Amino acid sequence: MQKYEFSPKKKDRIKIFRSILEAIILILLLALILKALLPSKPYSPVEDGDRIQTGSGFIAISYFGVDRMGTQSLISASRLDEHLKALYNQGYVTITQQDILDYLENKKKLPQKALFLVFEDGRRDTGIFAQKIMEEYNFKATMMTYAQNLELNDSKFLKADDLKDLKKSSFWELGSNGYRLSYINVFDRYGNFLDQLDTYEFSRVSKYLDKNYNHYLMDYIRDENGVPKEIKYQMQERIALDYSKLKQTYLEKVGEMPALYALMHSNTGKFGTNDAVSAENEKRIKEIFKLNFNREGVCLNTYETSPYDLTRIQPQSYWYPNHLLMRIWKDTKEEMNFVLGDSERSKAWETVYGASEFRGDTIVLTSLPADHGLMKLKGSENYADVTFSAELKGNKAGVQSVYLRADEKLENYICVRLADNVIHVYEKGKGDEESTELYSIDLDKFDGTVYQSLEENKLEAEIEELKTAIKYAPDKETAALLLTKLNEKMKQKPKSTSEGADEYNPETELSEPGDRKIKIKLSGENLSVLIDDKPLFENLKVKNTDKGSVYIESAFGGYAYSQRNIIDNVYDGVFKDIVVYAGEEQQPFYDNRLHGFEKAKDNAKNVWDMIVNFFIEYL
Repeated sequence: MQKYEFSPKKKDRIKIFRSILEAIILILLLALILKALLPSKPYSPVEDGDRIQTGSGFIAISYFGVDRMGTQSLISASRLDEHLKALYNQGYVTITQQDILDYLENKKKLPQKALFLVFEDGRRDTGIFAQKIMEEYNFKATMMTYAQNLELNDSKFLKADDLKDLKKSSFWELGSNGYRLSYINVFDRYGNFLDQLDTYEFSRVSKYLDKNYNHYLMDYIRDENGVPKEIKYQMQERIALDYSKLKQTYLEKVGEMPALYALMHSNTGKFGTNDAVSAENEKRIKEIFKLNFNREGVCLNTYETSPYDLTRIQPQSYWYPNHLLMRIWKDTKEEMNFVLGDSERSKAWETVYGASEFRGDTIVLTSLPADHGLMKLKGSENYADVTFSAELKGNKAGVQSVYLRADEKLENYICVRLADNVIHVYEKGKGDEESTELYSIDLDKFDGTVYQSLEENKLEAEIEELKTAIKYAPDKETAALLLTKLNEKMKQKPKSTSEGADEYNPETELSEPGDRKIKIKLSGENLSVLIDDKPLFENLKVKNTDKGSVYIESAFGGYAYSQRNIIDNVYDGVFKDIVVYAGEEQQPFYDNRLHGFEKAKDNAKNVWDMIVNFFIEYL
């Protein structure tokens, strides 16, 4: 049979048609992106008639930055939208820097629910993605910047002309995080002295640091023994020079000095970790600025607050809306209407403690502060034999539990709990004062994770620190000396754990994501559990064979390690695709997965997001 081939003319027509189609798609995408980013209406200030209180004060919320899809440190545009929408629906309206001054100095009235909104670090993507969301809710914010970044050739950060444009839009005021983001008196976790690091050097070696360092304006510059390398007047001159550079840069580049400052780093109880340094900072701050954020972790400011000792909370990128609302509720004690989400899906559950949000196939159960959240699956009390499956997508540092055969007071149950990446199985019977642990395993061991030894991790840290020092060396001679040291380090052969060396087991960070599939089968006196489709154990014997309900739980598990947000004691348990089979024949009793049109719609959204992200990244 003769092989069929396209004619050259037909091939050309197909190419032309395909090019036209691609061009149309590109134009549509660009139009949608521009529509999403360009300002469409001015900010409307708070009207005098809405200013009715002085006793409730105001809350301050500060974000590190915004990214379209989000990172561990930058909140996604969609999650920021959820946060600001939740605040808007609570009745919060934004106030300005002048409103704060008038309130603190003259007790001028504020709106009933007053919000001061801040974005720190002066990132370009924050300006791009935050403003359209702010327009939607008529929110005004302060954009904080480091003065030094206005001069550096780094496209991540806003420049002077960008700041002027933001002010013109009417949705922004200007503030300052200081002249520089840099670190002094730095030690790694093994006690190696790294001296001073700028923000780029710090980011390269941060995974090898714990908390043994300070910010540039917080202390004397010291040697490896903690002895100051500068006497008092030298420290004062260094700090004075930093504030002088800050003022000069803003006046020359932007044409004005911001009125608001945020001293890095907050929560010292004064203006530095050393009394003499604190006194010098206080003097310079009060000479230049009218307001200063000096604390982080609590959002509420009242008329008793000093304008130079303001406090804010800094929401993390992984916070769901109810996490933010729970933190505000903790500080203000005002009534809070938590975000429910899909009201139809919520009807299957009773929320006992905490706040629950239903997001399609996902249930987010936010704990009470330093406590837990608890939900009961309605109608599940009639079954003893149950199979429960779900994805547990809450962060590693925290507790997510499933209770089966549980009574109303949780005095009788079988519990499978994921806590800080460890699976525990508990049983409790009526009359038992305490639960009995039947099984426990660290999931890293279940996965077969091979840990570095302490020796290996220490050498890795020292090699990366030398590479960083070489990259940023002040001259070729210094770089050559450091290179010799690096080559010597790279020849070393540290002992591994298999050779008997001690394990390096890294601390779990608050922000570290967790994602585990779990399937629990309870039949008679036999309990079986699968993790990520692999058997954890089969037919573990249990004594409790009574009928009982299905509960899910989230809980604050203690203060895990975090360089940021160190006092957050609220936890979001995240349960995706919950399916419950019940009864002797294991009939489907509850299914929260997406099906049919809902699933197709969700898939289409994911594909669309991928396309938009591709064009944003590569255009």
